[in-house]
Parts: sequence; structure tokens; C-alpha cells
Amino acid sequence: MFVQYGKILFYISLFFVAVSIAALAVFGLNLGIDFTGGSIMEVSYENDRPEVGEVQDILSDFELGSSYVQPIGENGMLIRTPFLTEDVHQLVLSALGEGVGEMRFEAIGPVIGMELRGKVFMMAFLALFAIVLYIIIAFRRMAEPLRSWHYSAAAVVALLHDFLIPMGVFAFLGAYFGVQFTIPVVVGLLTVLGYSINDTVVVFDRIRENLQRKVGTSFQDTINISLRQTILRSLSTSFTTLLVLVSIFVLGGETLRYFALALIIGVIAGTYSSLFVAPPLLLLWARLRKRS
Repeated sequence: MFVQYGKILFYISLFFVAVSIAALAVFGLNLGIDFTGGSIMEVSYENDRPEVGEVQDILSDFELGSSYVQPIGENGMLIRTPFLTEDVHQLVLSALGEGVGEMRFEAIGPVIGMELRGKVFMMAFLALFAIVLYIIIAFRRMAEPLRSWHYSAAAVVALLHDFLIPMGVFAFLGAYFGVQFTIPVVVGLLTVLGYSINDTVVVFDRIRENLQRKVGTSFQDTINISLRQTILRSLSTSFTTLLVLVSIFVLGGETLRYFALALIIGVIAGTYSSLFVAPPLLLLWARLRKRS
């Protein structure tokens, strides 16, 4: 049943991946100060909060360059600017007026930002390499109808699906709502890779067990039986995980909000790909291998 609709489900995934790639190509990522360097200040007003334009007028007196001001909560304001020294930071805080309390201040130099960017790419590459190596070793005894590298390739395609869709969403949010792509978001995406591969390996492992037991009349039938045996487990695990993540997104504050959002999108995409992207790819490669 599941594999019969695999082509439709695959095209749905392809559509969302294509839209995500288009969003990344058109908008790019609105990189936070973690990667570009800069300062971020979160303040709270005791009295009425001024308009965004008023705060921007205050910042323009300091000739800081490009700045971003975003209201948060009922009385809060988030201010992102180029890198501020401590002296300038105190002057800006004083200029915001009386009755202003500083909730958070972070400043990262451009050199550190570039170093963090390089480390993030290295971590992502090492994580992907370790995942591929693990699947090759775990499924090394598989010979028919597919070899271990076929399972690794299907898992990597599923991971790219799970990685690109959240990236596309953040490209869209950055372009229209000023949401920045920061280190916590990257941590969320790397966590998604681990969550997704765990779900995919559970499905693959059940397929392997059923192949060894000769369950099913064909490879397609074996995949269908394996999906029926694992789908409730995958959906229930994802649902309980999403309950926690939605709570963090709603109640966790500004610092954790987009970390939780990256995980929410990634968990949904990862559950979908583990059930409806990776297994159909195995069947496709089995059919191509049989024809060759």
C-alpha cells in the first residue's frame, strides 16, 4: 500500500525541496551575528514601548550602519547592530531613555564569526560522514536485492531532504520577518540529522530482518510489511517529541524559539522522509539494478 503511492509521495517531497532550494537561491540566509559578527541587545521598557522607527532614529545618531529593530513580547525590543565596543554599547543603552532594562547583550567580532562559520561546516560534514560510515558497516552483509551502499545513499538523500526544507523555511523567514540563522538554529538542524537517521535506520533494520526471514512475496511487499510494522512507532515518537518542542517554541522565550522551530520542522520532515522517501528509493534502486 505505502510503496504503491511512493511516486506521489516522492513528488511531494521533491516539490518542497525544490521550493526550499529556490528560497535559498533567491533570498539566501539572513546570517546572525554568530557568523557575521555584530551585537545583539534585548531591552525591556518599564513604561510604554516606543515605535520601531523611534528606536531606529536613536540608533542613526551613532552612525552604526545597518541595524535591525524587532519588538518582542509586550514591552521588549530586540536590537541587532554591527559590532559595538563596550563604550558605545553603554552610550546606546543610555540613549534609549530612562526606564529601560537590559535583558541580554552579546557581541561577536567578525573574525570569530568567520571561525564559527568554518567550524559549523566542518561539524556538518563530519556528522554526515559518520552517518554514512555507520550505515555501511551496519548493513555490510546485505547483498540481495541491494548492497549496503544503496542503504547509505537512500539515507543521505533523506537527510538532505530533512536539512534543505528547514533551511528553505529559514530563508523565507529571514527575507520577510528578519529571522536570523544563528548557532542555536544550526545545533537544531544537526540534532535533526541524528533524529532522522535514527528513524530511518529503524525502518531499514526492519526491512533487513524481514528480508532475512523471507517475509513477503517480493521486495516491494517486504517494504510494505516493514512500514506497517514501524509506522505507528515512528508517528507516536515524533508526536511526543513535537509536544515538547511546541512547548519550548511557545514558552521558551526568544533565545530558544527558533532553535525549537528548526527542530519542529526537521522532525516533521525527518519522520516523513524515513517512511515515504528512503524506502521508495530502495525499491527504485532495486528495480534499476534488476533491469541492468
